[in-house]
Amino acid sequence: PMAYIDGFVIAIPKANKQAFTKHANLGDQVFMELGATRILECWEDDVPDGKLTDFRRAVQATPDEAVAFSWVEWPDKATRDAAHARMAQMMDGSVAVDPRMDPEKNPMPFDGRRMIFGGFVPIVTLEK
Repeated sequence: PMAYIDGFVIAIPKANKQAFTKHANLGDQVFMELGATRILECWEDDVPDGKLTDFRRAVQATPDEAVAFSWVEWPDKATRDAAHARMAQMMDGSVAVDPRMDPEKNPMPFDGRRMIFGGFVPIVTLEK
């Protein structure tokens, strides 16, 4: 099977960097337990404004917000789909909500409506 990648771009208030890191450390443990093989949560460092579009515009980031670029690597799409199904069950109440995924116990320190995300199939992989 081929690896599968979930990608995310998020606008986060700069003042919430520590809260985002805590949120990610808790929530990402669930992804790992559900089969993810690698997760990267990246905070903006060199994110230039583009001429037509850019990361900041994609998530409507304001001057007091930073852009986070994150991805979750899965061994294959089937593992990812099973993990997403399990998380959907937590959200619809058909299984107990893991406290790490409970928005009351681990609230998102950003506006989730402006997060962009999607699933991707790798087509070129170079590694050392």
